[in-house]
Amino acid sequence: MLRGFLGLLSSKPQQPVGPDGRMPLGDHLRELRARLLRAVLVFIAVFIGSLFFYEELLALVMRPYNDAREVLGQSVETKAYVKGATGPLLLQLKLCAVAAIVLTSPYWLYQIWAFVVPGLHRHEKKWSRIFAAVAGPLFLAGVAMGYYVLPKGLEVLIGFTPAAMENLVEFGEYFSFFTRMLLVFGVAFEIPLFVVMLSLAGVVSGKTLGKYRPWIIVGTFIFAAVATPSTDPFSMLMLALPMLVLFLAAEILARLIDRFRGRKRAATEWADDELSPL
Repeated sequence: MLRGFLGLLSSKPQQPVGPDGRMPLGDHLRELRARLLRAVLVFIAVFIGSLFFYEELLALVMRPYNDAREVLGQSVETKAYVKGATGPLLLQLKLCAVAAIVLTSPYWLYQIWAFVVPGLHRHEKKWSRIFAAVAGPLFLAGVAMGYYVLPKGLEVLIGFTPAAMENLVEFGEYFSFFTRMLLVFGVAFEIPLFVVMLSLAGVVSGKTLGKYRPWIIVGTFIFAAVATPSTDPFSMLMLALPMLVLFLAAEILARLIDRFRGRKRAATEWADDELSPL
């Protein structure tokens, strides 16, 4: 039984792999099954381990709310609560599950990468490696920015509570707001990277980006205003300004790519008076 289970975890193809990474459909499915099982097993192990650090994880998630409550002081009465008899258990499971997904992301992203790479051409593998190396730090930078901005957004939102009322924050709703806010910032920081990848693919040029720069600036502020779960201008600016800096860097890189591509094209063209080897 153990040998059969270990066989399920093996992604070794049963048929010879072609020089271009091609393999039969059955081997593809077996590889996909093996990589999914590995990712699930690692997730379960990290999830069980995170249960022992539940208090620390809870303190990390609640810190933005506590900071906002401290700034508000006596002007607004606000408390966090858990709803229902099963609420505390669901809270612990949900929080540890999200932590396990984040902590195991390098592993399951690698499994996706290892499954896709054999089917790519050599130049596609080169650019996809660059994308994989830059995408992770950019996403983490966006998440860190969202975590930094979150207390200010909560302060503004909770500050709308009338003086005669008390604000009760249900943790399930707060945690959804928390994850959505961090996810929006993380994904937003990836958008300029996609622009650079489109430039490398020849879809977008640096000259085109410069031509539409005013519309990109307006669109960035509109996106930031719509995407941020909070309604305060501070959160919008803290999302829009770094995105504009990244877009400017993407435009500069796109222009450098265009210049390099033009020089390469000029080097491969024959002059009018040059003798062709044919």
